[in-house]
Amino acid sequence: MSRLWDKGLPLDARILRYTAGEDHMLDARLVHYDVLGSIAHVEMLAATGLINGVDSASICAGLRRLDADFAAGKWSIRIEDEDAHTALESRLVENIGSAGARMHLGRSRNDQVLTALRLYLRDVATDLTQRVEALRASLRGVAERQGTIPLPGYTHMQQAMPSSVALWCGGFDEAFVDIVAGLQSVRRRINKNPLGSAAGYGTPGLPIDRNLTAQKLGFDVTQQPVTAVQLSRGKAESALLFEITLLVQDLGRMASDLLLFYTQEFSYIALPAEVTTGSSIMPQKRNPDVLELIRAAAATTQACLDESLLITAKLPSGYQRDLQRLKAPLFRGIDLGIESVDIMAYVLDGMRFIAENIRLDPGIYAAEEANRIVREEGIPFRDAYRRIAERFVK
Repeated sequence: MSRLWDKGLPLDARILRYTAGEDHMLDARLVHYDVLGSIAHVEMLAATGLINGVDSASICAGLRRLDADFAAGKWSIRIEDEDAHTALESRLVENIGSAGARMHLGRSRNDQVLTALRLYLRDVATDLTQRVEALRASLRGVAERQGTIPLPGYTHMQQAMPSSVALWCGGFDEAFVDIVAGLQSVRRRINKNPLGSAAGYGTPGLPIDRNLTAQKLGFDVTQQPVTAVQLSRGKAESALLFEITLLVQDLGRMASDLLLFYTQEFSYIALPAEVTTGSSIMPQKRNPDVLELIRAAAATTQACLDESLLITAKLPSGYQRDLQRLKAPLFRGIDLGIESVDIMAYVLDGMRFIAENIRLDPGIYAAEEANRIVREEGIPFRDAYRRIAERFVK
């Protein structure tokens, strides 16, 4: 096995460990997408006469077998491979012979990984949208089951105006609708074809067809000029992490409400035993740890966003190896966002408001009473406000 950039010179094992970093593990989720990008690239090479049809068919069939075998756990990416790209190409050559070595013509690892990453991010945005819609369905279920139950609406942590379970659910639902729109808008940055930009300056002397690979891979546009591709690194990643951060912040605020409602002092909600944990010392405790961890998750997703932005903030144009470090915060933020959405939907499905425990302070209707006086007596609101306020000033 030799890495794609090998020139027969030795590489210190410590340098390999440091430069490969986590890539051999992180790239596992990109193997399928690297196969898709590679097949589109190879078919384009055949269409433009840069390789023959026999080799193209052999390469594409070999890639599909490797994809299936990887999914079945028959091989894995080793640190000696460095990344998914070397792992695929070296195994392809082992399996089909020298034809496999023709696959890399007209591309670099730079546009290769970015193609796989954008295909992956496109699927993530779609998948996360569907999960948010499932969360919205769980929230609607709460409203349908118990929406008419009155709730106090709070400002400054004091009962302020009357609300309801339906209104509480509705506020968060609108926030999640906004997240869905945000995830859809991220596609504008994701769905640009980087293939053919190679290391950032194109493929001089090769008549490649970038629009053909864009069509094959379902990209909306071919990213032009080729020098724009490396300048765009991190932007789609950060845009997606931004939407995930907003989403998890909304989940955190919902979790904060539910944690308050679950205290003995409030006892507004009941949670099923299977979503709570116990104390190692206090026999009576059932703890809503899951909600506390959802609340804390927003800090992690924001840190992932900040890390992504900081990595690219002051890089010069062209490819820089710094960009490799985008994968870890990106994948960590994606995974935490998905897990948090799914677990909150599960909690909502089993949660129940306890109507008999919910008490509304009489003062909560004060603003409504002031409005009634204005309508009935025609006096200025400020006069009605003061009249009502006198009842509560002690």
